[in-house]
Amino acid sequence: MKKFAFVLFALFLALGANAQAKITLAQNKPEIDAALKAYAAAWGKANNVQVTIKTQGGDQGDINATLKSDYAAGELADIFPVDGPARYAEWANVIADLSAEKWVAQTSVAYKSPEGKIVGFPVAVEGWGMAYNADILKAAGVDPLKLNNFAAYKDAFAKIDAQKAKLGLTSVVSMAAGSGMGWVVAHHNLNSLLSNGLKRGDLSVANKAAAGVLDAKRVAEYADWVELLFKYADKAILTTGGYDEQVGAFAAGKAAFLHQGNWVDGNLASAKVTFKAAFAPHGSTVAVTDGIFVNPPAWYVVNKDSKNAAIAKKFLNDMVFTEAGNDYMVNKAGMIPAFSNVKLHPAGQLSKSVQAWAAAGKTYDWNQYIIPEDFRNNTLAPIYNQFALGQIDKAKFISLFTAAFATLKK
Repeated sequence: MKKFAFVLFALFLALGANAQAKITLAQNKPEIDAALKAYAAAWGKANNVQVTIKTQGGDQGDINATLKSDYAAGELADIFPVDGPARYAEWANVIADLSAEKWVAQTSVAYKSPEGKIVGFPVAVEGWGMAYNADILKAAGVDPLKLNNFAAYKDAFAKIDAQKAKLGLTSVVSMAAGSGMGWVVAHHNLNSLLSNGLKRGDLSVANKAAAGVLDAKRVAEYADWVELLFKYADKAILTTGGYDEQVGAFAAGKAAFLHQGNWVDGNLASAKVTFKAAFAPHGSTVAVTDGIFVNPPAWYVVNKDSKNAAIAKKFLNDMVFTEAGNDYMVNKAGMIPAFSNVKLHPAGQLSKSVQAWAAAGKTYDWNQYIIPEDFRNNTLAPIYNQFALGQIDKAKFISLFTAAFATLKK
């Protein structure tokens, strides 16, 4: 009987040793979903770990709401994204300290807690300005190097619009402000108001806005910019188009400009575009600005209460320190790596443009995430949508916009 018990115990130990661990990574970038799942599957096989990737972002809905639901059910992912101070504050109590991780020494853009601890792994470095089709601009007689303030864009848009038929365009700019695309206007475009023309680290405009106070002159200039983009956009894409329609019009050469970031490089590659593309600054101010918006799009954090937190940390470290991890980030996912030891460079034209602006030290912050997400999504986005639909004019847009921010006053 003792021998039988010993055999059972040995069998139990063997099964335990060979048992497959499991981790879940939730992420908010649909454009890297396929590449991340392929990498996770290969990494999991090599490390005897079942890795589940859950993707929700873009026009697929709010990943944070899903994370909250999972947390309430005791099923919060082992790794999940935060995109800035407001989101970090919501999850601070369940986020692990990653200060001792090996990758920390390889990046200058890790997320730091208010206490100074390293808590977030930068997913990548991304940027956006106004993406442009250089071939179209050349044919239209527009110099992209001079697109650096509102007046320059106003003249350029009018000049290109007058040549739409000859250039084969359906619109000057591909812009979206419809349902499900509020992140384009109330996240990315909003950052023009909060950051354009300001030195990195200058939170003066953003912090005042978060406290409910807006500078009337800056808002008036910003409203002119929004109106200009909406005026020269394809109205169908502007009001009802999704991500694929917006990016597709630019990729097909039907729009001279695109209001998106370098994450669309994969879409452009899939469309096999032959034109040259790059970024110019946003024209949201009367004053000349000379930079684009560059930052990590999000940071992966580790659930400190996960029983597999150590495995989750290894998964992140291996992205940085293995050939397969580097290949995934840059070659497969097309991302700009946030780590100095990664020597690969993405092939996408817009990613190269972001790197060029960054190398020249001409970048502005991403400060939109200082503003509460629910406010951006549920209060601001509908105001942009009304403006896009023509239900309100610019004066009313300014009025509603300013009144909305006033509700943030403590």
